Amino acid sequence: MVQQSRPSPQSSGPTGGFSGKRVRSGQGNGSKAAAIPPPSPSRGLAPHGARERRSYAAIDLGTNNCRLLIAKPSADGFIVVDAFSRIVRLGEGLASTGRISDAAIDRAIAALSVCADKLRRRHVTLARSVATEACRRASNGTDFIQRVYRETGIALDIISAQEEARLAVLGCHALLEPGNGPALIFDIGGGSTELVLVDSNGSAGAPRIVDWVSAPWGVVSLTESEAFDHGDRDARLAAYDRMRARVSEAFAPLARRLPQGAEDIRLLGTSGTVTTLASVHLNLPRYDRQVIDGLIVPCESMRSISERLSTMTLMERQKLPCIGTERADLVVAGCAILEAILDIWPAERLGVADRGIREGILRGLMDRDGRVM
Repeated sequence: MVQQSRPSPQSSGPTGGFSGKRVRSGQGNGSKAAAIPPPSPSRGLAPHGARERRSYAAIDLGTNNCRLLIAKPSADGFIVVDAFSRIVRLGEGLASTGRISDAAIDRAIAALSVCADKLRRRHVTLARSVATEACRRASNGTDFIQRVYRETGIALDIISAQEEARLAVLGCHALLEPGNGPALIFDIGGGSTELVLVDSNGSAGAPRIVDWVSAPWGVVSLTESEAFDHGDRDARLAAYDRMRARVSEAFAPLARRLPQGAEDIRLLGTSGTVTTLASVHLNLPRYDRQVIDGLIVPCESMRSISERLSTMTLMERQKLPCIGTERADLVVAGCAILEAILDIWPAERLGVADRGIREGILRGLMDRDGRVM
């Protein structure tokens, strides 16, 4: 079911957190410190002081990935002090069963246990943990959330599609190309894709959300919608065309409301799909966030890469360095979604963001915690 609205989604759900229970721990992926541009000065952040010694955390449990970001405020935004990301495929099989599988639950809890251990070791004082489309759709989503809390101490908040869109915009809008034309920001997830039309004119902070849509097609749900012979080239191409058609149909209501013939339109994407395709565009031997985050890529190049990947066999995609075995089966669905977006918003260039919901959560936490009352 496509969710959409013309008003700006401003409301936020309850804050998830961390109870500090003793949990299992495991090996995680750290990250280099990275400066993130600050929220608007008009938001009333407190001056340097005790707040800057606090650690804040954001967890985003999506349909495909579990991601954590821990940061401390700084003079120019915030500094990431720890991070973690793991593919858990929480929504695997959800389309056919309506439930989160036992195997997916185990994978997610194992990843969240790593997150809980990092929260403890980094002495996090304020956190928000969110779950998205898989938990919204699953009949056992609430039971899963309760089990996560019992076993890890992490209180996940199942957020609405509106809140997901708002957080994504808040987290990545700083990477929009300068300009006066309308801008579209999108987030291709595992279970859904959010498109958000924004107006950034006359605002030093987050842009105003003009219109938005959340389509129930992400890289996992769309991949599972198509069963075909991966060894048959004609079958692969036919399946790709059907995936594009499914997504286009879901985007159609918003497409009819988008400004037509506007000049200087801008496009910004935050997702594993766009960062992966940008890496392929640059022929990187391995993924490099410092190179990709903020990159501007010609849209025709992204189309060309998408079309090429759609013709390749699974094994051929697995051999590409920045795709590998973990993304090879899902990246084609991401390509179909991206092409459907380019069909309705024919920008010349695409901005690439390796930031989104987690950064949006952190901005919100620090803004609220530092507000002068």
